[in-house]
Amino acid sequence: MAQAVTSRVPREMVGAAADGAFKVVLAVVFVAGAAPLGDLLGAPVWLMAVAGVALLVGGGIELRYLRSRPMRTYLKLMIGYDACWVLAALVGLLMAWQGSTAGGEVWMGYQVIAPLVFAAVLIAAAPARLPSEARGDASA
Repeated sequence: MAQAVTSRVPREMVGAAADGAFKVVLAVVFVAGAAPLGDLLGAPVWLMAVAGVALLVGGGIELRYLRSRPMRTYLKLMIGYDACWVLAALVGLLMAWQGSTAGGEVWMGYQVIAPLVFAAVLIAAAPARLPSEARGDASA
C-alpha cells in the first residue's frame, strides 16, 4: 500500500513567505496608485513610486532567500521591521494631528528605507545550516 509523502512546512516559513508576498503586493499598489494614494497620505507621487520599488526589491529578496537563510534571522528581521513600522506610523499620525503635512512623508520614507535595510541584512546573513552540518557529520 502506497503512502502519501507530505512535506511539512514550518509555520515560520509560511509567515516569512506571506510577509514577502505582502510587500510585493503592497509595492504594486503603491506604484499603480501613486497619485491618488499620495494625495490621500500627503506624500509626493515620486515618493510613493520609490517606496513601491523599494518594497518590490525588499519583498522579492525576502522570497528569494526564504530557503537559504535561517528562520531565526527572518523572525528577528520581521519583528524589528514591524515594530519600527508601527513607530513610523505613530510618528506620522502624531505629526498629522499637530497640523503638519509631513506625516505621510515620514511614513512613506520608512517604506523606502526599511525594506532595503531588511533586504541588505538578509543578504549579508549567514546561510542556513544544512541538517548534516547541524549534526556535525564529517562526511559532508
